[in-house]
Amino acid sequence: MLLVVGRIGRAHGVLGEATIEVRTDSPEERFALGSVLVTDPSNRGPLTITSARVHNGILLLGFQGVNDRNQVENLRDTILYADVDVNAAGVDEDDFHVLQLIDCDVITDAGIELGKVTDVIALPGQDLLSIAGKNGEILIPFVYELVPEVDVANKRITVIPPEGLIDGE
Repeated sequence: MLLVVGRIGRAHGVLGEATIEVRTDSPEERFALGSVLVTDPSNRGPLTITSARVHNGILLLGFQGVNDRNQVENLRDTILYADVDVNAAGVDEDDFHVLQLIDCDVITDAGIELGKVTDVIALPGQDLLSIAGKNGEILIPFVYELVPEVDVANKRITVIPPEGLIDGE
């Protein structure tokens, strides 16, 4: 599946390096030398990575056939996509891809159906599960204490809701 992994920013230097706004948790994997990235708009790619380095905390990439600053500026704001297997095992058992969680049924540990996951909101402290409940959106921090079981194979997530989340508690 094609997923957004970055966006090309401004040129860096005169030799064709581009600053990259990283939009992936695995930049070392997605931006490895030789990787081929699909682009939006499509007429700007595909782009093959020929160099990758971090300079002052910013990822810089070089692409095959892009040899000067002007060529990079023509690619500015291009969205980069990588072909990602969302069902591949993560680094550890608690690694999930957002697409694996979308549309999962959410139930409480007491068996009460809350709704379906519609989004995973990335926040600095932790992610939030956004659940479409019968009375509107429910947000639950995606931490083990509140979300002890995620069964992506059966599209089911068990939560221990904080007090007051469900009517009558």
